[in-house]
Amino acid sequence: MSKITPCLWFDTQGEEAAQFYTSIFSNSRIVHVARYGEAGPRPAGTVMVVVFELDGQRFLALNSGPQFTFSEAISLQVDCRSQEEVDEYWSRLGEGGEEGPCGWLKDRYGLSWQIVPTRLTELLDDPDPETSQRVMRAMLEMRKIDIAALEQAAAAPA
Repeated sequence: MSKITPCLWFDTQGEEAAQFYTSIFSNSRIVHVARYGEAGPRPAGTVMVVVFELDGQRFLALNSGPQFTFSEAISLQVDCRSQEEVDEYWSRLGEGGEEGPCGWLKDRYGLSWQIVPTRLTELLDDPDPETSQRVMRAMLEMRKIDIAALEQAAAAPA
């Protein structure tokens, strides 16, 4: 078990969000749901904490009120092996959310995700700086990352 568990602060949607996320990623599950008791601060019986796993990584969803919301200062990166994976995660996580630049999106709960093909990292690490910069320029023009367009930029004559 990892020593670090990201805690995601929600107003009241922690259980709904955990169910949404676990429906998208394989090897995922709801581990435990804890409810507020008579001591509050929320009504007894309402969901306080949901412990869940996404592809084996444990998370905690805390329903603790509207005081704090997500920002792009933290995001979850999803490494994708193919365009099909990029398309699937982009579509499912972005459903009801908001597309951003360079492979970033916000889901319906406001949590930021980076949907990143491993091929992008490989092309950006190309030993030829000209190739790397062409790929970077192409990526900066994208919303959802398009691997074929990155490959085309990498292969373009200098």
